[in-house]
Amino acid sequence: MSVSLSNEQIRNIAIIAHVDHGKTTLVDCLLNQSGMFHENAALVERVMDSIDLERERGITILAKNTAVVYKGIKINIVDTPGHADFGGEVERALSMVNGVLLIIDASEGPMSQTKFVLSKALQANLQPLVVINKADRPNARPEEVLNEVIDLFFELGANDQQLDFPVLYTSAKEGWAVRNWTDQQSSMEPLFESVINYVNPPDSDPDGPFQMLVSNLEHDNYLGKYAIGMIKRGSVNHGEQVVIIHPDGTMTKGKTAGIFAYSGLKKVEVEKAVAGDVVAIVGLDDINIGETIADPNHPEQLPVISVDEPTLAMTFMVNNSPFAGLEGDYVTSRKLRERLFKELNANVSLRVEETASPDQFKVSGRGELHLTILIENMRREGYELQVSKPEVIYKTIDGVLSEPMEYLIIHIPEDAQGVVMEKMGRRKGELINMAPAGGTDIRLDYMVPARGLVGFRSEFLTETRGRGVMNYSFHGYQPYKGEIQTRFKASLIAWETGEAVTYGLFQAEERGTLFIEPGTRVYEGMVVGVNSRDRDVEVNVCKRKHLTNVRASGSDDTVRLKEPRLLSLEEAIEFIADDELVEVTPKSIRLRKKILNKGERDRHNKQVSLQKK
Repeated sequence: MSVSLSNEQIRNIAIIAHVDHGKTTLVDCLLNQSGMFHENAALVERVMDSIDLERERGITILAKNTAVVYKGIKINIVDTPGHADFGGEVERALSMVNGVLLIIDASEGPMSQTKFVLSKALQANLQPLVVINKADRPNARPEEVLNEVIDLFFELGANDQQLDFPVLYTSAKEGWAVRNWTDQQSSMEPLFESVINYVNPPDSDPDGPFQMLVSNLEHDNYLGKYAIGMIKRGSVNHGEQVVIIHPDGTMTKGKTAGIFAYSGLKKVEVEKAVAGDVVAIVGLDDINIGETIADPNHPEQLPVISVDEPTLAMTFMVNNSPFAGLEGDYVTSRKLRERLFKELNANVSLRVEETASPDQFKVSGRGELHLTILIENMRREGYELQVSKPEVIYKTIDGVLSEPMEYLIIHIPEDAQGVVMEKMGRRKGELINMAPAGGTDIRLDYMVPARGLVGFRSEFLTETRGRGVMNYSFHGYQPYKGEIQTRFKASLIAWETGEAVTYGLFQAEERGTLFIEPGTRVYEGMVVGVNSRDRDVEVNVCKRKHLTNVRASGSDDTVRLKEPRLLSLEEAIEFIADDELVEVTPKSIRLRKKILNKGERDRHNKQVSLQKK
């Protein structure tokens, strides 16, 4: 298929959007209406969300490729994540395309991640097409949203060509796109036509020596690594000798064992691929993202993909709790090290550093979600580990200590405005804008230090009774804002090792909220709840009621416990203090003190307080 295509017959686009603005559903619709599925095929919603975590969370985590053919034009589509924590996926996806579909919710309008992904597209000098999606919703306000989009383009410094963008109004769920409200709502044809007419063919040289930048990697149990990218120059044949140019300029020889072009959700093997097409090459196992595959006689390197630096760091360490090794398959420092450094091959915005301890590794990422997705994947693969509280990465800029700042957008009911503004004030948040958001809701825009948002989400959901929505994206570095106290309550700590029983839990819950249920195995130093006061307290959740020979059977009142607060991985990481860890296994998520024994912990805390004086 690819052999007969010229540059003029190819369009390469990325679909970018804020989380939950309908990006992946739109890809479903384009695949369906392009005829890539057979009529009797079983259709699955969000087909591009191919990994379990994406389906469970309803978000795109990894950039993925697909392609459709419309009126003889092949349209290669890259579905990108909408969360700024996965910005590395966005940045490398944009290296394969010439245009972007910017999807915006017709009700919510541009959000924090909209600004992030659009800024990356404009910096790459890509032609945007604006798609105002969910235009069928009763609370849609497409004309106001379009004005907000235009303001955003001006704010981000779009050039004249980029400002001359086409606008389409769509409903990915109902399967239609229109250029004007008066047009008939029938199909996605106007969107296909706009892509063909407004997105330039690939800027590639079909006649020069072969050259391709590796923008993504996939793995196959049978064929090994797929090196994915757009062919910048020339062509490549099956079984051809090539060289891999590494970032430091060194070269490795290789041979293509297979070339695959995209067709719908499938990869189709071809004998030859030409400049402008997005393809996957196998047989080059010693290859990573950002490297160049080239003709051995003309080994010229393409610019390496640059991504934003990490802003948050955590310590990953071997599990050394009393329950270590009981639930996981991979528990040693060697296995943990192998897994973390393997992640660097595909996760370009991650950093892994060895520390003075062979059992601990400093892992830096773009945000809390970026790091917790890695941890969740590892526990599902059978790894046991412990992680520390996230810490922001400071920089010294022009001699001034600076910290990462986040642009935060909050949608809340009006009755929650006071308490949320009070919480943000404590976390050094600066109110940028306040506006009505439909009905009785209001929108608050804040500039807030990244460390001020650690642990804020669960507190925010509690204070708004689950009715609030918050989204944020990295804004840049600003001078250090001063001390922030983010946790105002302390922990309930298990007194001894054993099994939690109803009577012990009943006694403990008088002091606060529990994180565990009856029958949970606990150990000394494990965090079993949050204290209602600001000091840690040891509780004996294994304590049983003493029986006597004078009490008749069944004479005691039935003990009823309150519903415990069972923490997810993200909530556990948000909750822990500096002297605590989260123990992560394939079956359990536990919170613990770094020093488990109470006597040793008290001596350590006393030494720390003396040093501060």
